[in-house]
Amino acid sequence: MDRAYETMRSWVCSYSAILFTVRIRMMTGCLLLVGGGVAIGIDAQAVQRETHEEKEANFKKQATGELFQRWTFDQDQADAVPAGFVVVASGTERPANWMVQGNTTAPTLPNVVAVSSGCMAQPCYQLLLAQGLEYEYPDLTVRFRASEGTAGIGGVVFGAKDAKNFYAAVVDLVGLTLQVVRMVAGNETVLAHAPVNLKQVDWHSLRVQRNTIISKDFIETFVDGTLVLSVEDQALGLGQVGLLATGKSSLLFDTFHAVPLFSHRPLSAPAAY
Repeated sequence: MDRAYETMRSWVCSYSAILFTVRIRMMTGCLLLVGGGVAIGIDAQAVQRETHEEKEANFKKQATGELFQRWTFDQDQADAVPAGFVVVASGTERPANWMVQGNTTAPTLPNVVAVSSGCMAQPCYQLLLAQGLEYEYPDLTVRFRASEGTAGIGGVVFGAKDAKNFYAAVVDLVGLTLQVVRMVAGNETVLAHAPVNLKQVDWHSLRVQRNTIISKDFIETFVDGTLVLSVEDQALGLGQVGLLATGKSSLLFDTFHAVPLFSHRPLSAPAAY
């Protein structure tokens, strides 16, 4: 009886030790298999975590704008179209004159981008598109104001394929309204409109986020930090981003940000489980 008890006790202790070893080895990235009383070490082939050097490289990519874009126009040549942008018009009107100018009230000194639109026919959107960049679900922000003593109607454009296919968020600084517009094959559709309450400041802010939940795409638009409109639409997808003006108006823009809400490129390796 004592001998049977000792045999059983020895077997239980050995089995417990094996389980403990397997658990430890799995935690350290190696799986310990036990067969016929022989322990065999096999690498688990887990996804490796990024090294310190790789992590630093990823942060540098973010800082240099590969994932996040920020244009202040302060290093651009005056009286010229800002570098990396192209001017187009959506209607039959000639493209407007977009140019970099100095401005002592700019949120980031010394430069802003100025545009003067003289659209007569409708619809007419004067666009300034960032080249070489495409976003499907962007988060866009910009600071803007009307030129002194003029009307100002403008905002941002996104999902742009060309001058006839894009989304736009348009603020009328005099009429105090916001519209979200979809242009497809040159045909304009106002997806939503609403009044806005502007803050008593010289420079206003406009933010647009195109997001997705399950199978629904929606556009949220903020003016001076307040959510004004939320619209569902998925007619357009991946496209360029930029600035716009429409109607008879003159506008100044500064500090334009573009961030992808979703990226197919991970910032770090996934966890090993």
